[in-house]
Amino acid sequence: MRNFKITSQGISVVDKNGRKLSASETLHKITNRFHSYYLDLVLMKIHFISDHCPSHIIRKFFFRLAGGKIGSGSAVHMSTRYFDPAGISIGNDTIIGFGTFMDGRDKLTIGSHVDIASEVMIYNSEHDIHSEDFHAITAPVDIGDYVFIGPRAIILPGVKIGKGAIVAAGAVVTKDVPEYSIVGGVPARPIGERTVKHLHYQLGRARLFQ
Repeated sequence: MRNFKITSQGISVVDKNGRKLSASETLHKITNRFHSYYLDLVLMKIHFISDHCPSHIIRKFFFRLAGGKIGSGSAVHMSTRYFDPAGISIGNDTIIGFGTFMDGRDKLTIGSHVDIASEVMIYNSEHDIHSEDFHAITAPVDIGDYVFIGPRAIILPGVKIGKGAIVAAGAVVTKDVPEYSIVGGVPARPIGERTVKHLHYQLGRARLFQ
């Protein structure tokens, strides 16, 4: 009821900051609210399957059913979490590790032959800390082919990771990463470069029942 305000002029609809909403803004808010409820139900189901179903085939089926795209030979391990799978696209022969978080509120593109280790977090939405209303802003994330991201690394909104780049374990990536470079630290900075530039390896199969 906090979105309804009763005045001497009648009942008006307000946002969380008390600003009066127009009819079109009210309709947009109602539509978004029901979309959020629907998405919460979808996420509840896909997270339950992610936690309890040891079959890669079944988990990929439900990921695609929720709108996500995943290529041939790719696998997503158990206990992965999502925000809106419909915004996520994964290429061929890519392996996503256990307990990874992938944000789909903006476009998240993961290339082919990408190895993402366990408990990596990839975000493409965050709050604008300098705004008066602390509103959310989004920016796409693009991860190129043959990238390796180490365990518990964090990728923040708007980042592009170039082909063949390496992100060290625990790194927090706030800026674009050039092709074939190695970055690490908080925030991530260049610490080296891959010597092999003509990559053509296959990752192979993911771990069974995980």
